Amino acid sequence: MILKKFHFPIFLLVPILLMTLQSCKKEQHISPESKSNFDYDKILDLAEKNLESQNFDSAFYYYNKIKSNCDPNKEQDEIIYALLRMAYIQQTQGDYSSSETSATEAISYFKKNTDSYYKVASYNLLAINYKQLFDFNNSIYYYKQALNLAEDELQKAVILNNIAVVYMDKDKYSHAIKILMPLSLKKEVINNSDNYARVLDNLGRCYYKIGNHKSIDYLKQSLAIRNKFKNDYGLTTSYLNISEFYEKTQPHIATKYAKLAYEKATIVNNVDDRLKALASIIRNSDGDQSKTYSAAYLYINDSINKIRQKAKNQFAKIKYDSKKERDENLKLKTQRAENALQLEQQKNSNLFLSFVIVLGIIATLFLIYFFKERSKKEKIKTSYDTETRISKKLHDELANDVYHAMAFAETQDLSSSENKELLLTNLDTIYSRTRNISKENSAIETRINFVGNLKEMMAAFNTQEVNILVNGWEACPWNILKDETKITLYRVLQELLVNMKKHSKCSLVVITFKKNKNKLEIDYSDNGLGATSEEINMKNGLQNVENRILGIKGTITFDTVSKKGFKASLTLPI
Repeated sequence: MILKKFHFPIFLLVPILLMTLQSCKKEQHISPESKSNFDYDKILDLAEKNLESQNFDSAFYYYNKIKSNCDPNKEQDEIIYALLRMAYIQQTQGDYSSSETSATEAISYFKKNTDSYYKVASYNLLAINYKQLFDFNNSIYYYKQALNLAEDELQKAVILNNIAVVYMDKDKYSHAIKILMPLSLKKEVINNSDNYARVLDNLGRCYYKIGNHKSIDYLKQSLAIRNKFKNDYGLTTSYLNISEFYEKTQPHIATKYAKLAYEKATIVNNVDDRLKALASIIRNSDGDQSKTYSAAYLYINDSINKIRQKAKNQFAKIKYDSKKERDENLKLKTQRAENALQLEQQKNSNLFLSFVIVLGIIATLFLIYFFKERSKKEKIKTSYDTETRISKKLHDELANDVYHAMAFAETQDLSSSENKELLLTNLDTIYSRTRNISKENSAIETRINFVGNLKEMMAAFNTQEVNILVNGWEACPWNILKDETKITLYRVLQELLVNMKKHSKCSLVVITFKKNKNKLEIDYSDNGLGATSEEINMKNGLQNVENRILGIKGTITFDTVSKKGFKASLTLPI
């Protein structure tokens, strides 16, 4: 139990706890007939004697035996008492987390008529554990819970002093002084030498921390009281605090008091304070002397850590063995019932599993059929739309041109070089349009030639009347785009440019590519007539654009402000 500060060792934090537990023991009324399975009085006597002799592992074993054998429905007080003793033993061995668990388990047995002594003891245990684990807010909370239930004025004074110590750990010395100063004037505290010396010592430390000259007077008053009553535990703390007071100004005096603290800590077998005293001596020594004390510090620290770890392991083993024995007994008693239940559950599980499998097969077959039918309908619709679009283009763009070419050939003198050249030009135009229609509806190359084909498609719309600018082309991750994304991108840009050529009447088109994390963003804008929401909905091409984008889980947004040009923003997954 190595404390963060010197001012308040744990053996001074728990006197109220021990007094409370003793009171709890005296208040118990045990009914012999309720302990028919084991000799409660004998086990309790063994537990108490071992605790008094500091045979902590044996004491823990017997308290755990009491807890395991008592009836939780009838003997809550006995279980609570055993758990609090176990929590105290774990705490003295530095196992604060396990101590917290035991104390919390004791609280779980509280009822409305549970003796307040038990509650005060439980909350004090939790407060001390949280303090040692540096959870100061919880520590203060549980001390206040204990304070609300305390019935004795001296008991309240000890709890208030403990709260002040937590504030000192939080470096809130002014808060601590506000609690300690009234305590130093209470007759219940003054008439109790141990508590009075403790309050004075804490006041002295607080004043030292805030740089007040009154510090040494309080520290020496506390030392005088402890000397008078030969309180070796308290003297250890006083010597350590006075040693710290002189460390910066008079190191030789600090060393003197640290050595006195070490002597007293050795007498009372307080290992933690011996380590603190050695640390103070090391800080104020040099050369061979410092090395000697450092070696002693390391040896003691290593030894106590091993002992405490061994104790923690032993406590855990005792609880584990006890739980294992209890669980085995319960297992034997319930094995038949469990076997019968398992057989019934297995039968029900098999029936349910069979039902789920059949249902799963039916659902799978239905989904396969559904998706096949939907895919078939989509393909038919796509084929119909494509055929309709090709038919319309052939009628609107090629039929008239072919008719005019035929009429021209029939009515004009083709021997004339000028007419012949004009006819050839018209035929070449018809051929170019035919090739474009073919490209628009042919399969799209998505591998090596994709980028070149895309550029070629966009360049076909770049005329003397319309200038097309492309930005951010190099930023596009063409190599990692999925095939379906490439096809969608190609067709969407093609649809937008076709729409531009038919309806926009623009002179400038700007297409910008930009990579944003795992998305490809394309901004299209032209300076043409624009389109309203109603006009967009009426144009099959733009509807196709939106459907294609949504089909690969992309997004598209149209700017519908009329007479401001046409704008569209696309986002495609990479």
